[in-house]
Amino acid sequence: MNINALTNASLEIIAFRLNDQSFCVRTRSIREIRGWVPVTPMPHAPYEVLGVINLRGMVIPIIDLAAKLGMQGTEASERSAIIVTDVNDMTMGLLVEGVSDILTVPADSLQPVPQNAGQATQFIDGILAHQDQMICFLNLEELFSANGPSGSGGGGGGAGPGWEEF
Repeated sequence: MNINALTNASLEIIAFRLNDQSFCVRTRSIREIRGWVPVTPMPHAPYEVLGVINLRGMVIPIIDLAAKLGMQGTEASERSAIIVTDVNDMTMGLLVEGVSDILTVPADSLQPVPQNAGQATQFIDGILAHQDQMICFLNLEELFSANGPSGSGGGGGGAGPGWEEF
């Protein structure tokens, strides 16, 4: 993303919590937000795939977004949320601790990711300083691409072997 090209634009985002940290994504890829429901586990699924749910007749995988990001996994509870999203022609649910806000923020408030942030620069579009918190702006298309974190799937990976099953 070219941050300089966003000087007069605004960003519509949904903010959520993972391991007591704030993250956000663009609202345009979000289909719905729903409460936690138990999942059906899938054998041999990648670590971050908790299982599948039936969403109005469509079976979708539920991804522990914290585990996908290499963080400690989220312990699902009645306060957890599933963000249903369409990413790279896949519908999936993302487990988060909870949704905190839906915001419209000036695009020029998005700060670049520090260059020494390593692999994170591939799937983080920037950092938003909003009120008194820092919000990490995730790029779901990159995070769930074949070249996303750990590249080949499994244990925090992207669209690797077995992913096509979902």
